[in-house]
Amino acid sequence: MSPLPSGILGDLDPTSDRAVFRQIADQLREAIDRGRFREGEKLPSEAELVEHYGVSRMTVRNSFSILQGEGLVHAEHGKGVFVRPRPPVRRLASDRFARRHREQGKSAFIVEADAVGSHPQVDSLEVKEEKAGPDVSARLGSVRRVLARRRRYLLDGRPVEFATSYLPLDIARGTPIAEPNPGPGGIYARLEELGHRLDHFEEEIRARMPSPDEVRTLRLASGVPVIHLIRTAFDTKGRPVEVCDTVMAADAYVLSYQLPAT
Repeated sequence: MSPLPSGILGDLDPTSDRAVFRQIADQLREAIDRGRFREGEKLPSEAELVEHYGVSRMTVRNSFSILQGEGLVHAEHGKGVFVRPRPPVRRLASDRFARRHREQGKSAFIVEADAVGSHPQVDSLEVKEEKAGPDVSARLGSVRRVLARRRRYLLDGRPVEFATSYLPLDIARGTPIAEPNPGPGGIYARLEELGHRLDHFEEEIRARMPSPDEVRTLRLASGVPVIHLIRTAFDTKGRPVEVCDTVMAADAYVLSYQLPAT
């Protein structure tokens, strides 16, 4: 077996108090950060690392486990360990709900997918009337029942987010919003056609580890967190007209914001 190219990985420090498998993980992480191993590229095999460092296979596997837990790499059975691609979609908060996109018949998700050259898709669509949960009810002004629209979004066949929109029944019932396909521009275009011209949005964002159900729904690899975003849309009269509860795969998105200096 040929040795690894010079300069790719260093040597272990026998005087360090840091465990050997953590030292190996540190060196692999640094190599990824410096671009020595690029997105989608295969890392050295277990056998190569065993020979390079003079350690056991279990030590190398423990190093890989650390990087997998950090979401930096993923393992493919029978093929090896690969550098996980960086987030492909940039969600620009100041632009994604711009009216011009709705007027062009595009939803925010389609606009973002077009920007990165990906194929957008929506599946697992469910539309139904239901009782509002306490949090949703409070955000919508103490409504009792809502129209819920649940859907999963895919980019190039990969699930990247799962979202549920909740709308007051007095607005949504019997309108195109209650149809599986609400039409060009999505539900925000329909809300404005119904006289609820959108004024602003409020978002709350937090990062957390996914639930088992979210792991299955988004097909998340081990160690990948999710971004949990709750957005409330307000019309020009100050009425909250939609609450959207979204869970996104954190390795699929960069959230980008432009903030005024004054």
